[in-house]
This record gives sequence, structure tokens and C-alpha cells, in this order.
Amino acid sequence: MSGPAVVVVDADPGALRDVERELSERYARHYRLFCLSSPLDARVQLKELAESGDDVALVLAGQDLSGMTGTELLEEAGHLHPHAKRGLLVDWGSWGDEPAGEAIFDAIAHGRIDHYVLRPAAEPPDELFHQTISGLLLEWAETRRAFPYAIHIVANSWTGRAYELRDVLGRCAIPHAFSLADSDDGREILDKAGHGSKLPLVALPNGDFLHDPSNAELSLAAGSRVHPEEQEFDLLIVGAGPAGLSAAVYAASEGFQTLVVDQGGLGGQATSSSLIRNYLGFPRGVTGRRLAQQAYDQAWVFGASFAFMQQATDLRRQDDDSLLVTLSDSGPIRASVVLLATGASYRRLGVPELEALNGAGVFYGGSTSEAPGMSGGDVYVVGGANSAGQAALHLARYARQVTLVVRAKSLEAGMSHYLIRQIQATPRLRVRLETEVVGGSGDGWLERLVLRDRASGREESVEAMGLFLMIGAHPHTDWLPDGIERDPGGFVLTGLDLDKAQWPAERDPLLLETSLPRVFAAGDVRHGSVKRVASAVGEGSVAIQMLHRLAVDDRL
Repeated sequence: MSGPAVVVVDADPGALRDVERELSERYARHYRLFCLSSPLDARVQLKELAESGDDVALVLAGQDLSGMTGTELLEEAGHLHPHAKRGLLVDWGSWGDEPAGEAIFDAIAHGRIDHYVLRPAAEPPDELFHQTISGLLLEWAETRRAFPYAIHIVANSWTGRAYELRDVLGRCAIPHAFSLADSDDGREILDKAGHGSKLPLVALPNGDFLHDPSNAELSLAAGSRVHPEEQEFDLLIVGAGPAGLSAAVYAASEGFQTLVVDQGGLGGQATSSSLIRNYLGFPRGVTGRRLAQQAYDQAWVFGASFAFMQQATDLRRQDDDSLLVTLSDSGPIRASVVLLATGASYRRLGVPELEALNGAGVFYGGSTSEAPGMSGGDVYVVGGANSAGQAALHLARYARQVTLVVRAKSLEAGMSHYLIRQIQATPRLRVRLETEVVGGSGDGWLERLVLRDRASGREESVEAMGLFLMIGAHPHTDWLPDGIERDPGGFVLTGLDLDKAQWPAERDPLLLETSLPRVFAAGDVRHGSVKRVASAVGEGSVAIQMLHRLAVDDRL
């Protein structure tokens, strides 16, 4: 049969038999199963699959193999099949054994495996085993754009409006794929759409087609709109990143009529994080995209409303003390309280020849959706914060060589210690400190970069297939009225940072309240915030406690 492969190798005959039984009963219809006892046979099988261009979705291996360890085999599998998910098969409780436990922790920390997988119980079915396996296969499907209900974009070029559509769908965490119009897949979709199709063409999962759609048309097709009869809310959240989604979950769950608006889509900058390993409750780590999708589902179930691909253009106070926010496509929305969770975007590099290749080898933000296309090439990541480190590690699974370019003299100033350790332990990842990108070139796609050593001034031209830029943040606050105080960088001042002499209300400002009463700020847009997903989520929940304070004081 055809289909992606699942490869299992275990020297324990009984354990291998149990794994084969569980996988065969659940997955044999859609996946090709290769269950082997010899690591040499497994290596041969993995090489043959790579040479034939077949997809490998999952590789599982026991640690104690003949002539090599399971982690060594899984590391080799990652080089041959960078898309494949890799799990180390372990017995329950084995992590209590110090050498075995240390091997698991070390392999995960150094990126040799994705996670450990408990061997299934002898008595079927083992649903805990299947929960782990199905989670790994779902992650693989998302990486390979094999996710069900994906939107497909067809265009003549990677750049221009095609890139804008891919970018907005990516920020909305909506699964999508892209094909050039003269490719086999592109021609097949155009044939289905009919002659005279205007490019870029968007093929929807329900069989409909959109011809060069606007963001508003795409948003409406995806089911996101503000109902014309519901133009008044208890809470209007501007921004659907971690802070906004957290606030939406808590507000909606506690009965507040809540609307979330975002000009880009779902997840904010979090969707660019290929793997967040230190977020509470996700032992295998979680992609920013998956975290945003689950938070959105959670808020929606509680009753929150969403309006994506709409820009907030004005905010002002009414005579009755309510707040009025004007949206680009839905007009004015009245709210008792407004939460600013607009986050921040990466600063532009400002090199004209590279800006012209935006979307064609040059990308602002994370590497999640573009990483598979970097296989076999040299890739550069610019930035010294956690998001840059995460992107570099993710790209190292695909690219021949990844170089992290940092202006500072060390990584310690802006990056978590656990990420620095992973970077140092990753063979295909190197770091160039005190270096900046000052030029580049390419004929339709990035081909070369010019790097400058900041200490000596010496410039060097290098080959490059991809450039991922994460070089500082600019808050999305330009649309706000002058009455909302900001620091010199444009970040919103709140609580104790406000000028008390200018505070207009009789009460003191609340912790996250801005200089305009009943308008709050949370997450990266706020002055002094910690630029971490967990911190933004925490501030979003705290903002709802402030909402309760106003309600108790009869000010809502």
C-alpha cells in the first residue's frame, strides 16, 4: 500500500510485538508499518525510503539496540527524514533509573528525539500509548501541510499578494499550502476552478474558490465576522496573541460579553515559535501555532466572539463613559472596557535588495511554515532572543547549515540558558557574534548574503537559501489616541508607571490600566513586560481580575 511510513525498531521481541499490535490495529489502513528488531535493518529501510522520496511520519526506537543506542538511530533518522517525528520507546518508570533518565533528558535537550514514548501495555488497548502516537502524527501532519481542511493558494510567484495571503493565514494559524500556477498541483487546482481564474487563487476546503480575495473576504470565508446586531460588548480585546487569548478565555468563562479583534489573525508572534519547551503543562513542548489554536478553541467554547483580519483604527471615550473602537470593516464597536493586547512586530532590516526578496527566501519572524523548504541549504537567523534561538534549532533539522547572527558580544544577554545549551550542542548550528547582515542578492529567490563583522568592519559574501529576521520589536500602538501615554519606544505605560499628576479619575489607576481609564494593556505591547508567552498569558488573566474590580465598584 501507499502512504507515509512508520518505522519501529526494538531489540526486545515482546515489546516489539506489543508495539506492532497496537500500531497495526489503529494505523495500518493509512500508514505503512515497518517493525524491525535490528538497527542495521532499520537504517537500510530508512535510507531506501529517503532515496525513493517516501514520507516517513514517525520513527520509534528502543534504547538498547545491537551495536548502537536508540537515540543514535533516531538522530540518524532525523538527518534522513527531517519531517519525521522521533520517539524513544521506554518502559514505565525507567526514568527513575539515573543513566536511563539522563539519556532521555539529554536526547530531548539536544534535539536528538522529539520525546519519549511509553511502551504499550501487554493487554490491549493502551489508550495512553495511542494518545502519544496520535499527538506525534498530528504534529507531523501539520509540518507536512497534510493537515485536513487546509486552504490551498495558487499563484504565479512566491512574492507579492501570494506571500501576503500566506502570511496572514500563517498568523491566523490556519493550515494552508502553496503551489505555483505552472506546477502539477497548481494546474490541477486551476482546472477545478475553471478557466479565467484570477490569481492568486484560494481553494477552500469546502470546494469553493476565491479569486484574488481581500483579507476581509478571506476572513468571512473562514467564518470570522462581527454580527451586525452585536455591536456592544463588556470587553473588547484588541489583539489575539497569548495575552489577548488568555483574557478572552477568562472573560468569556466568567460571563463577560467578549469580542477579540486582530488585523492579522490568531496567535500573534507566538505562531512564529516552532517549539516552546518551557510552557507549563506541555512536557513534549508545544508549537506557538498549536497553543494559539487550542486557546482560540477554548475561548470560543466559552462564548467569545472573534473578528480577524480587521484593524482597530480609532479609540475614544463617549459621554456615558463607554468606549468606542472603530474597526476597518465592521464600523464602531461600543465596549465598557478595552484591553490592548496588540503585541509588537519585528523591526525591518532596511536593506532594499533583501526587502525585495521578502517571502522569497527572506522571512520576518519564525521558521515554522518555511523550514521544510530549507532542506539541504545554508540558512541564517538574525537575532539574539529566545524566538531566534528556537527558530535556529528548528531549521537545523532541515538545513545543511544554520548560522545564528547576533549583534551582541554574547547570547546570555537575551536568551534563556536552556536554549543556549541546545544551540551549543547542535552540530549543524553555529553562532556568529558581533555580526550583522548588510546586503544580499538573488534572482527571484535569495542566493547570497553580505555579513559585516562589527569589530573589524570586514565584509564577507556567503551563499544562503534562507534568511529569518528577528531583530527587535516595534509595538502596534501608532493608532492609539494621544491620551494614552507611551514610553519613547512606543510601548504603553500602565499602573505605577503612569504620571499620577495626569491621571483623570478620582481612584488610583489599576495595575494594568493605561492613562485612559478603563483601557488596559497586557503582553508585549505594555512597557516593562517580560517578552515571554507565559508572562503574556498571565497578564491576560490578571487583566480580567481588574475587570472584576471595576464591576464590583459599579463602574462596569
